[in-house]
Amino acid sequence: MLTIPNPHIWTKAVPLVAAAVVAMTGLVLLLELELRPLLAPGAGRVALSAAEILVGLVVLLSLSGGLALARTLGLARAGALAGAGPRRGASESAAASAPAASPESEDVGMMGSFSRILGEIEEQGNEINDFAQRLESAYKELEFSNARLKEFSFKDEVTGLYNRRFFSIRLEEEVSRYRRFNHPVSVMLIDLDGFKNVNDELGHGAGDETLRDMADILLKYSRGINVICRYGGDEFAVLLVETSKAGARLYADRIRQVLATYPFANGRRVTASFGIAALPEDVAPAADDLIRAADEALYAAKRAGKNRVSVFEDVGAIPITKRRPERLT
Repeated sequence: MLTIPNPHIWTKAVPLVAAAVVAMTGLVLLLELELRPLLAPGAGRVALSAAEILVGLVVLLSLSGGLALARTLGLARAGALAGAGPRRGASESAAASAPAASPESEDVGMMGSFSRILGEIEEQGNEINDFAQRLESAYKELEFSNARLKEFSFKDEVTGLYNRRFFSIRLEEEVSRYRRFNHPVSVMLIDLDGFKNVNDELGHGAGDETLRDMADILLKYSRGINVICRYGGDEFAVLLVETSKAGARLYADRIRQVLATYPFANGRRVTASFGIAALPEDVAPAADDLIRAADEALYAAKRAGKNRVSVFEDVGAIPITKRRPERLT
């Protein structure tokens, strides 16, 4: 009958196995904490795929650790069973004369095997942790780059103001807000008088400087919640949030007065014409109708002699559905 000469091996292996399981559990929890921000909504498929790879590594690590542990225990048990078996002939006398292994030496061997396994687990866990940190850093850099690209797609290259695309988005949002809360909103279109002559006589560089000066004026004398954009060419648009038609007219008059004394870089005096439309006074709550009404008011200011402010009610008999002719310069 076969017996195990050293039962202390198994009683001491149990806490070591438990320690390995606890270490693996801690590693998995640490990995989860590192990857949780990457698995949030919007993180993207790249982060999710990387997370799946890391989880797969942990699973493989667990299997390799378990197999190594089982192999160590199996070898220890096989050695114990083989040492306890009956020996015949010369092998019997050799075994009798050989000194028996002490329980302490077998325990030291078991401890060494478990230490090596736990050391490998810890080393691979550190590598996974470093990889997760690098992945998180790369994802943050990607987010920053995407934000910069989005910002550039909404900015005018010459003036640094928002472009027409961004203005249209914000106008739709403010019109929707008016429908829900009935808060006033006004739109003002501005066209520089005689800007074509600046480009023709002084060059496009001087024209760009004039546009930048105009952008600085609008930014300086506007509230932070207003949306100012270069609408196209020498035309600017201002979305006046929470502003009635009367307030929009006061703002336009102020800008016109500033232009009268502003030292433009080209050395010339620059004037502008202003067209204003507002909700709820002028049109139905639709972004296209509001822009069209402000455009017609601007044409009325041009037709009346330029360098003036017109509101939509000054348009008179011009139908809102009729497109005005090409603007006077």
